Amino acid sequence: MALALAGAGARLALVARDAGALAQTLSEARHMGAEAEVFPADISREDQVEALRHQVIARFGKLHILINNAGINIRKPVTEFTLEEWRRVLDTNLTGAFLMVRAFLPHMRGHGYGRIINITSTLSHVALPLRTAYASSKAGLLGFTRALALELAPEGITVVGISPGPFATEINRPLLEDPSAGRDLISRVPLGRWGRLEEVGQLAVYLCREEAAY
Repeated sequence: MALALAGAGARLALVARDAGALAQTLSEARHMGAEAEVFPADISREDQVEALRHQVIARFGKLHILINNAGINIRKPVTEFTLEEWRRVLDTNLTGAFLMVRAFLPHMRGHGYGRIINITSTLSHVALPLRTAYASSKAGLLGFTRALALELAPEGITVVGISPGPFATEINRPLLEDPSAGRDLISRVPLGRWGRLEEVGQLAVYLCREEAAY
């Protein structure tokens, strides 16, 4: 998504716990001519999100688009979850989105334009075993998205959820490394394949355009 938006002319504030994880994306975005910076932060922590807000606004001055894409998954039976593990998934996938919106929304208001895109999941709508925390967090994020969309629509700020199917990303590495589990998941997909990153990237670009204002 970041590179697709860079190609469309966006300036990028890239955020990750480990800035090194975004080094390649940063390099590619700059090679495309985009203005881009990486900001290390754990978006599940209120203090770090507040520090991030100051850094991003000091660097870019304003914000038009916010994409909440952070996500983790822990696959295990519900009785084997520790409370810390459960909270870690919900804090990252759901509370993190709330903290980011609360921090950056004031800098998006007053322009008659704004885009918030929350990356939910097909598990916001359907269920798979061993994913109770992840499914709960993503279903909660979908509800947050719907309520926020109604709250901000009068200001010209659209809030949209993208619910991707299976993509070959880091969160699905266990399935990519287990051919049997991967085949079982893909067998549930009508197209019978993994999603391609450019497919969701171009969707995000469209949702940020003026043509998607309604």
